[in-house]
Amino acid sequence: MAHETTIKVRFSETDALGHISNISYFIYLEEARTDFFEKIGLGTNIADWKIILISAKCDFVRQGYFNQSLKVITGISRIGNSSFMMVHRIMDEKTGELIAKGEAGAVYFNFEKQKGERLPAELKGELENHLTKEAGQHGT
Repeated sequence: MAHETTIKVRFSETDALGHISNISYFIYLEEARTDFFEKIGLGTNIADWKIILISAKCDFVRQGYFNQSLKVITGISRIGNSSFMMVHRIMDEKTGELIAKGEAGAVYFNFEKQKGERLPAELKGELENHLTKEAGQHGT
């Protein structure tokens, strides 16, 4: 099951050409990730944070604009022993048109030891509940 986050494009997120600035897409993906993490029980308390981003990618498919309402669909495409891969689709909320698609790799991380650790069974189970091939559709 994929997770959805709605985002309204602010004027400050556009560039001189009048469309969404490329950096803004990474901010939208981050918002979708943190929203997803909160939903699956990881919370937002930095003192207890255990996830570190190891990669991020975004492919820009169509231009987006100020005041556009976007829907970011997030799912999990792969789960390893200590890491997982998230996939995102950014779509126009009204038309369903694909605007961008992204991926992010994350590791369950022990900040004290400065190394990755095995995903806890409970977290792995939550991630498995969101396994999807649809969310990324990187073949399209």
